[in-house]
Amino acid sequence: MLRLIPLAVAVVTAAAFLPTLSGAFLNWDDNVNFLDNPAYRGLRLEHVRWAFTSVLFGHYIPLTRLTWSLNYVLGGMNPWGYHLVNMVLHAANAVLFYVVARRLLAAAITDGAQAGRRAPDLCAAAAVAALVFGVHPLRVEPVAWISGRADVLCAFFVLLSTMAYLRAVEGRGPARHGLVLAAAVTLAAALLSKGVALPLVGALLLLDVYPLRRIRRLGVWPLVREKIPLLLVTLAGAGAVIYALRHGAVLAQVSEHGVLGRLGAAAYSFLIIPLRVIWPASLSPLYEMPARISPLEPRFAGALAGVVLVTAVLIGLRRWWPGGLAAWTFSVLILAPTSAVVRQGADLAPDRYSYLSGMGFAVLVGGAALGVIRLVRGGTLTRSMGWSAALAGLIALAGLGIASWSYNQVWRESETLWRWAVEMDPDCSLCHSKLGESALGGPAGRARAAEAEGLLRRAIALRADLPEAYFNLGTALVFQGRNAEAEAPLRRYMEIAPWSPSGRERLGLVYLLERRYEAAVPLLRTAFTQTPDAPDLRRHLVEALEGRARALQAQGRDGEAETLLAEVRAVSAVAPEAAGDSRPSSRP
Repeated sequence: MLRLIPLAVAVVTAAAFLPTLSGAFLNWDDNVNFLDNPAYRGLRLEHVRWAFTSVLFGHYIPLTRLTWSLNYVLGGMNPWGYHLVNMVLHAANAVLFYVVARRLLAAAITDGAQAGRRAPDLCAAAAVAALVFGVHPLRVEPVAWISGRADVLCAFFVLLSTMAYLRAVEGRGPARHGLVLAAAVTLAAALLSKGVALPLVGALLLLDVYPLRRIRRLGVWPLVREKIPLLLVTLAGAGAVIYALRHGAVLAQVSEHGVLGRLGAAAYSFLIIPLRVIWPASLSPLYEMPARISPLEPRFAGALAGVVLVTAVLIGLRRWWPGGLAAWTFSVLILAPTSAVVRQGADLAPDRYSYLSGMGFAVLVGGAALGVIRLVRGGTLTRSMGWSAALAGLIALAGLGIASWSYNQVWRESETLWRWAVEMDPDCSLCHSKLGESALGGPAGRARAAEAEGLLRRAIALRADLPEAYFNLGTALVFQGRNAEAEAPLRRYMEIAPWSPSGRERLGLVYLLERRYEAAVPLLRTAFTQTPDAPDLRRHLVEALEGRARALQAQGRDGEAETLLAEVRAVSAVAPEAAGDSRPSSRP
């Protein structure tokens, strides 16, 4: 019967996420990663090379990108297969977490020995921990969002690495080197899936303190020495992460928010994510990073005070409740590299960051379940009280599963997602912008252009430096035939995002539609130089060059016209002309 527990954990976890299978690609990174990205579509040498060299969005995630390529080879652009892989990976993670939790709970009650881990009470408690992890609504973002696979795949290898390490140290003596090497190899795979695994060595040292209690028996230096393979892998991974951040992401500088401001934002993430674990209400795809972070703002000042208070209380209780301090320290340790201390992005403290950091709290719930079971068996609690506690636990787990099922519906398509986000935070500028983009991108995009315009103007009113809101506002105005008005927001987009070819391409297309070929040519030419593989851009440039050449011929300037026509031949010879119409898309 106990052997069926892992299967039951997997089935229940997968069941909570079945609605994701009908989900679509979203205009939240999925458009860049998949819809507009031919580089991942296949498993030939050039696709593998792209996976191992790309630092898009500041992430070095070659293994994750290779799984996307495998999805494409097996199922093309059907989002169903991508969602299925996410769901299966998450169910597998719940099973792996069950095994890890069982060992940790056994260690906690046997002075670190991991003995008796197959006892029925430990199996039941570990199953509770695995289900709390598996069906919690905080898991919806990384599982239901195709681009969130990096977190799920990374956690898969992190759990394998942790399992190998726990097996390596299950005796009373030094660790078994072969299993430590296996832990290092799986850690490398985790880091190649996503850099959030960097703190794992620190987390394993934390496990040595509690619940394994190895530091008391062996001392600090032997524990560090045995982890040299893991440390070397971590250093290599850190180098890759730093390179990716410098070349593909927006880094927060001290001067932008100040040291105290960034610490306040980091403290906010350390505190708010555990609170969401306890009470997962009003979850959102985006908790927007404020344009300026003041340490005096109540939520940040309160977070700093809260982190200090919680830490002090748990240190004071460490003799009676060491698990509480261990889970809290683990959460802070895992969250630290993704906090505002290191990186600035649109998200302040997204739910996906809880995928690894929340595992310690799930083990605590399993520990509480184990405590109740042992109190009933010892006669301290009556059987009726035990059954009542079990019923309450089942109701709580069912509530988490139902909440996840419901929240999965929000993530099924872009407009539903961003309409929910706007309801959760009416002052979220990027949420309004994304909702406007969703309206433009649907089959009735032209008909809904006025509605999208209102959403985009609201986004700009909330935050005047939001690039994509200006880009999409220009598109909305073009859809309404207001080409002259579209020029101003598109030029503003070019000012805010001068590195992006999209503004030049879009404004060039506006001029092309107006037959202002002289103005269109330089913009489209520059955009084409930056992104020669962009859909339809080559054809638009050819149309603009030919239109300008005809105008020059009409003026008797045949020499200049011939120069442009020679450019047409050169551009057309590079690759076949792309098919499509001149309708602008809503994507920047």
